[in-house]
Amino acid sequence: MPPLRTALLQSSGRPGAVAENLKALDEAAARAAASGARLLVAPELFLTGYAIGDAVPELAEPADGPGARAVAEIAVRHGLAVLYGYPERDGERIFNASQLIGPDGASLANYRKTHLFGCFEQEWFTPGEQTVVQADLDGLRIGLLICYDVEFPENVRAHALAGTDLLLVPTAQMHPFQFVAESVIPVRAFESQMYVAYVNRTGPEGEFEFVGLSCLAGPDGTVRTRAGRGEELVIGEVDPEFLAASRAANPYLHDRRPGLYGSLA
Repeated sequence: MPPLRTALLQSSGRPGAVAENLKALDEAAARAAASGARLLVAPELFLTGYAIGDAVPELAEPADGPGARAVAEIAVRHGLAVLYGYPERDGERIFNASQLIGPDGASLANYRKTHLFGCFEQEWFTPGEQTVVQADLDGLRIGLLICYDVEFPENVRAHALAGTDLLLVPTAQMHPFQFVAESVIPVRAFESQMYVAYVNRTGPEGEFEFVGLSCLAGPDGTVRTRAGRGEELVIGEVDPEFLAASRAANPYLHDRRPGLYGSLA
């Protein structure tokens, strides 16, 4: 299989302005497709903005709502898959969610954040209950987590055991926790033998200061591409052959002794 060229959109868009954020996503998709990318990943809650406070209920929509249909049109128009974050309404509940739309406009996977961070998220969102959500794209098994989820090694290991090749992590990583983007993400990729695309917001937004530093980390623990602190579209490649070779050489998953770990749960 050829490498999966992957574009990371580091941007906060315009909080509260869904139409403007869709326009920014469309422009990024055009640039990504022109570079040969088959996948575009946008940050956590990109559709609406993160620091939207009590506008969360107003802007939340179902997984098949107007935002999803607009993203599907973008995916089809540019011939690539798109992963975006949004507030998902399901009856009276609202989830911090991300959805992967395929190049044909079909929904491939929808994930609800399981570990909510801080008072803002815990006030407005219901935690998801499904740890491993996956889809297949161009011969690779794609997994989804959101921001704080990836800081729990159990979540990433669960994906490794389920065969995830590329873990997509839209995020809203804020100051002073930039060490997660700089150090934790490459370690997660190495210890669980997968690629991890960590895609952040950037700049001030309400009470938050997002740090950027989006990256694509490989299974050898090295960062294949890294954004700076501003608005940026960066491109990296997920190489199935390198991933297979790395898994063959690294004994972590083979040498596990699950019988010793029961007390950890």
